[in-house]
Amino acid sequence: MTRKRKQSNKIIHFLIIFLMMATGVYYFGLNYVPQKWYETQEMMPRQVESYYVNQWCTSDFGRREAVLWDLTRVDCLTKDYAIEFDFAKKWAESAGQSLYYSKMTGKPPAVVLILTSFTDYRYVKRLERLDTGIKIFLIKAF
Repeated sequence: MTRKRKQSNKIIHFLIIFLMMATGVYYFGLNYVPQKWYETQEMMPRQVESYYVNQWCTSDFGRREAVLWDLTRVDCLTKDYAIEFDFAKKWAESAGQSLYYSKMTGKPPAVVLILTSFTDYRYVKRLERLDTGIKIFLIKAF
């Protein structure tokens, strides 16, 4: 092969790989967005979890840190839900806790996921896939 042909082959290979990578990034980016509409609130970024609980679960809305008979604490106990707050990366832990609190209180489970970046939507997707009837609320903190 000639030198010119080798160079053009390299350019073609580069373009093909670049397009494949761009397509993959675009595809995965679409999957991070939740399929359902969720009640979302925007709050200040870079705060501790208790800040979001205190801002979201006001005294007229529900009880914060409600202690159950086995000394576990529900982050927010309302007339409608037993709610667990967690940062999005701890989605699995929050799902388990909310299901437990639901069983202990007789109220439907709910989770408030605190999103600290756009890529945290992938954790919302994972929680959606469980399909356990957990009500999902979102806090955008980015």
